Amino acid sequence: MPEKHLFEYAVIRVVPRVEREEFMNVGVILFCSSQGFLQTRYELNEQRLRAFSPEIDLAELKERLRAFERICAGRREGGPIGQLPTSGRFRWLTAARSTVVQTSAVHPGLCENAEEKLSKLYHQLVQ
Repeated sequence: MPEKHLFEYAVIRVVPRVEREEFMNVGVILFCSSQGFLQTRYELNEQRLRAFSPEIDLAELKERLRAFERICAGRREGGPIGQLPTSGRFRWLTAARSTVVQTSAVHPGLCENAEEKLSKLYHQLVQ
């Protein structure tokens, strides 16, 4: 029987007007310590976002999401947060915040392959 690994994930959400608490799922971030895995996958449906919030700044939104990627990668490009241990970067990225880009609560699970699980969650929760 294949070995199961504990993982944690959160859904990445765009919240154009925080005071209204309306959001659109745009991605997933997944952390699996035993596999040394921390990655995010996202996609912006610009037409849907404009319908959801015509005034949204797409350039700024794209930059914020690219920051998630840089921090997950854990290199100098991720700034000071990108140089934290993998678990610290995940905790920082999934911390509660009142900004345009937020994450859901963190959810645990078991998987054999973290990369495959990230793809499955992305298709289930975002697409």
